Amino acid sequence: MAKTKKNGSPELVETWTLAPAGTLGSSVRAKGILLEIRARLPSSTRKLLDVSGRVLTLAMPESSESEFRHASAVIAKSLEGIESLPVIPREIEDILTISTTERRRWLEDGRLPSAGTRTVKLRGRARQITFHIFEPRMVEDLLDRGAVEEWREEDTAAAAENRRRAAYKAKLTRSLKKDCKATEASQDVTEEASAKLRGWEEFGRDGLLR
Repeated sequence: MAKTKKNGSPELVETWTLAPAGTLGSSVRAKGILLEIRARLPSSTRKLLDVSGRVLTLAMPESSESEFRHASAVIAKSLEGIESLPVIPREIEDILTISTTERRRWLEDGRLPSAGTRTVKLRGRARQITFHIFEPRMVEDLLDRGAVEEWREEDTAAAAENRRRAAYKAKLTRSLKKDCKATEASQDVTEEASAKLRGWEEFGRDGLLR
């Protein structure tokens, strides 16, 4: 569809509305979908695709009709099954409203199942990074049943129990140290008494007690 820009030059515009099942209510996820689709476009047209809310918009000069049609076809094809696009760390944190610390803890203890890992090369850098990805329907299920609040309650209870155990262990350690010192003091008294007794025995053997 062609329309005229404010400066008077005509342009070609097409829009696509992302389904809620695709964005999972997250603007970060919508941005991730945008970047995923941009990566499939020719470098010359990538920045001509943008997102606002859940709406993707492609705008190109009317003189680029051939490139516009090609880009439009690529975008439409890329959106097929976009609901199955794996969820990356920053997206799941936004969708579930969790912190990076919580994500890592729940991933480590198995409550947050990983769908595998993905390795990408940082733009303009030589090094690569590897991170876990997550299955969208699993994330949606966690969101629907309020699993995050349950996990936070479990973590709070576990932290309280750990503090109780730590306090008991510290108390037990202090008690053992106290008993140990008392035992050592008792041994010192016993050894001193034994030394005195040996002294009397030697005194007796020398006939000094007769």
